[in-house]
Order: sequence, then C-alpha cells, then structure tokens
Amino acid sequence: MSIASCQQPAKKHTSNLVNLQTEKARLVKQMDSLGKQLKNIEKKLHKLDTLKQIQKVTTFIAKDTIFNHYITLQGSVATDKNVVLRPEMGGTIQRIFVREGQAVHKGQTLLQLDASILYDKVAELKNQLNLAQTTYERQERLWNQKIGSEMQYLSAKTRKEGLEKTLQSIYTQIGKMKIKAPFSGVIDEIFPNTGELAGPQTPLIRLINLNQIYVEAEVPETYLKSIHKGTKVLLSFESIDKKITAKINEISNYINPNNRSFKIKIMIPNHNHSIKPNMLADLQINDFSTKGIVLPSALIQMDQRGNQFVFSIAKDSIYVVSKKIVEINHEYNNLVLIDKGLNSGEILVDKGGKFIKDGDPVIIKENQN
Repeated sequence: MSIASCQQPAKKHTSNLVNLQTEKARLVKQMDSLGKQLKNIEKKLHKLDTLKQIQKVTTFIAKDTIFNHYITLQGSVATDKNVVLRPEMGGTIQRIFVREGQAVHKGQTLLQLDASILYDKVAELKNQLNLAQTTYERQERLWNQKIGSEMQYLSAKTRKEGLEKTLQSIYTQIGKMKIKAPFSGVIDEIFPNTGELAGPQTPLIRLINLNQIYVEAEVPETYLKSIHKGTKVLLSFESIDKKITAKINEISNYINPNNRSFKIKIMIPNHNHSIKPNMLADLQINDFSTKGIVLPSALIQMDQRGNQFVFSIAKDSIYVVSKKIVEINHEYNNLVLIDKGLNSGEILVDKGGKFIKDGDPVIIKENQN
C-alpha cells in the first residue's frame, strides 16, 4: 500500500513535463509559421507601397574611357617679326612711300631721308677722283719708264685709292638714307610725317608679319617631367572668342630662379591675322592622360571614417544598393579617375543617392538629360 502511493505522484509529474514540452513545440512551430507569413506580408507590402517605401534613383554605368588632366596657365602672343625700323643716320624725312596697313615685301623702300648733302659730297669727290686718277695714270707711266721717284708714284696711287674708298663710303651712307623692309609684312604704324627731322635711332615705322606668331608662357618647375615637345595644348583667346588646339614646339632649358619656372613656345596658325601680338591667351596643357574608369565627381560620397564610396546596384528579386569603397587617382573638371574599387560595367547610383543606405532597395527611374 505504501509503495503504490509513492509511485503515483512521480507518474503525474512526468506526464505534466511531457505535456508542457509538447505544448512548447507546438507554439514554436506556430511562431515559425507566423514568422514566415509575416515576411511574406512584408514583401507584399513593399511591392504594394513602393512609392512611399523605396527611393527612386537614376543610374550611371562605369566604363573604361580616356581621362585627361590639364593645367591652366596664361600666356601672351608674340612674333619674331615685329620690329620698329630706325635710321642709322639722321636727316629730314623727304618722302614716305607706304601707308599704314599696307602689305610690303622684303627689300622694298619704305621711307627716304634727305641725302642731298651726301650727293653734293659725291659730286665733289668725283671731281677729286678724276684728277687723282689722271695724276696716278701719269705717274704710273713715268714710273714704268723709270722716270720720277717711287714716292711720287705711290703717293698718287694712295690718293686715288683713298678717294675711291671715301666715295664708296658716301654711297653706303646714301643707301642708309633709304629705310627698306627687312622682311615681308604689313606696315602697322608710321611715327613721323614728311618734312620732320629724324635723328639716329628715331622710331620711324613699325613692321609686323602676322603669318608667323607664337604663344609664350611660363610653366612651374614642378611640371617639368610631364610637359615635353609635342604635348597637347588648348589655347583660348577670350577677346576674339577663338579657340585653337596646338602642340608645344619649344621648351626652355633654363629655370628662372625668381619664380622657379621655365618657358614654352607654341607656334600657331594665323591665316586671317585675327590674333595680334601681346594678346593674352589662356592655356590648358594636357599634362596627364590615361585610360580607366572615369566618374562624375558628384557620384562620390564620404562616410564618417573618411572613406570615399559609391553605391552600386545589383538585382535579385528587387534592385538593392551596396556600398563600395573606392580610391581616386586624379581629379579634373568635375571628373574623377578611379584607381581601385570598381569594375567596368557596374551600375552605380547617380541622382537620388543621398538618403539611401547600404542594402536599401531602390527603384531605377529613367535618366533625364
């Protein structure tokens, strides 16, 4: 009797434990089922409420392209054929044969100074030379006949030759009274008027040849390695709204110690003469060029750790963004060259990516230009 009474509570306790475990398993199964149902409902809610729940974005496809980096400088137009003609000798301006704006050729007489005094000297010297020539010829004949002294013969010869040289010198001076064009070009400016007195080195005429001009600029020493003959340059002349693509023709071998720069020269065409000496030019020199993934700088964002990143888009059942850390090699003109972190062909978030997070679903809308 006592043994039977002790076994009954133990059986009752075991029965309650089994029932509880069974009930717990049933409830867990129910919870799993409800969880799956809840997830399905959430997916359906996302699909039914996309306008409010999912951010709309435009896209940019990463592609390999050519990245060009430029440095910007300012230069000025110059020409080696831009001279002010000045006389070597003074005199009254007798005649001006050209007008401003006139085209002239090399060797053409542009201006005549009064040479009447020199011509008077020529006439006088010619008379003296005729007498000296006659005297010399007579002394030469006598000397050949062994008549007279050698000194008389040599004196007559020396006087004749001296007068010839003096006469030649006067003719040279007469030639200098004519101002001639040293090269073909255009008369840009005539300084004096006919009848005015011009002294030695007085400015008379400015002559310019605009067919052969160049732009000269000073480049900082730090760019010495990246700039060489043949480097591409974009020239902009704002005053005449003109742009020219050219190449560097000459690079100086001298570094200016005052500003640590070197000079470059760019020859440019000027067929219609619209570009003038001393005109300012803006230069964009292509100091770096390579092929790689180039993105608009607006796509690049920065996180709290200072990492630069973009959002890439992948599609599973829906479009989802993922954060990608990138490294930038160069930047220029609102473009960046990506060094690491992206592959060609990846779809990136363009506009609308400021408020999304890593893993967020998005809707892709058509890009608007």
